[in-house]
Amino acid sequence: MAHVAVVIPTLRRPDSLARALRSVFAQENPDGHDVEIVVVDNDPARTASGPVEALRTESPFPLTLASAPNPGIATARNAGLAATAAPLIAFLDDDQEATAGWLAALIAAQARTAADVVFGPITGVAEGAPDWARGHLDDFFGRTGPADDRLIDKPWGCGNALLVRATALPGTEPFDVAADQLGGEDDALFAKVRAAGGRFGWAAAARVSEIAPPHRATMSYALRRAFAYGQGPSQEARLRGDWTGVGKWMAVGLLQTLLWSAASAVLWLLRRPSRARALDRAARGLGKVLWAPVFEPKFYGAPELARLERVSPSGG
Repeated sequence: MAHVAVVIPTLRRPDSLARALRSVFAQENPDGHDVEIVVVDNDPARTASGPVEALRTESPFPLTLASAPNPGIATARNAGLAATAAPLIAFLDDDQEATAGWLAALIAAQARTAADVVFGPITGVAEGAPDWARGHLDDFFGRTGPADDRLIDKPWGCGNALLVRATALPGTEPFDVAADQLGGEDDALFAKVRAAGGRFGWAAAARVSEIAPPHRATMSYALRRAFAYGQGPSQEARLRGDWTGVGKWMAVGLLQTLLWSAASAVLWLLRRPSRARALDRAARGLGKVLWAPVFEPKFYGAPELARLERVSPSGG
């Protein structure tokens, strides 16, 4: 019998947190495995306590509320790990909703592949997105992979992933808190896993939905994220001290920016929905060119808390 903890970091999203929790409560018992839930309240005002306590009696599994009052995604993930001794860690984001067989599918795929990290598919739902961009934004917040369980070459993000603690989560704080405001803490971790000879797997039946709220279901938000994703190859080359590689990626990015910007302009004039994907590719190209930290957009921690304060100063 394996012991698995479902860790859900959250920052002032009571409704989506409740939806995520109820989807974990509804999990089909994964072959008798010992399951617990850890919610990490990443709000200094500790606003997750109300929703968690209101739902505690509904939980068929032990439910722990941990506090990480310094807002930041890496800090929250580390706090979740500190709150449990489980050897298997499943991360579910607070804007995700798991299908009933999600956890069992992750555990089964890990056992089948012996991977150190197993990822599952995500159905993106861009609530309130403009019609012309809806298809692209649904795909942007989604994730697809093979039709069956297998080892894969490419790691994905932590949301909807099962990690073997002993091999994929070294030390007491495996997530780099330098990524608290920027994201990418999982990319850095998985680069270390790969360097240590770790393996990545895919769980085809471990599906969740990711419901992007209206403020994220926009092309403006998606293009900022695409730009940040585009920065990745250039930044990784810089961290290796590979300045030739940095130059190569900047040249590739410049070409992508020019070609896809021209394509998006034409598609915009023609009013084609495909202009959304062309804009995405142009933004990723620009990120390769403007890779320096000064250009990094910030999505988590203090910037997100500041946005929430503007929208709802009371913290409700």
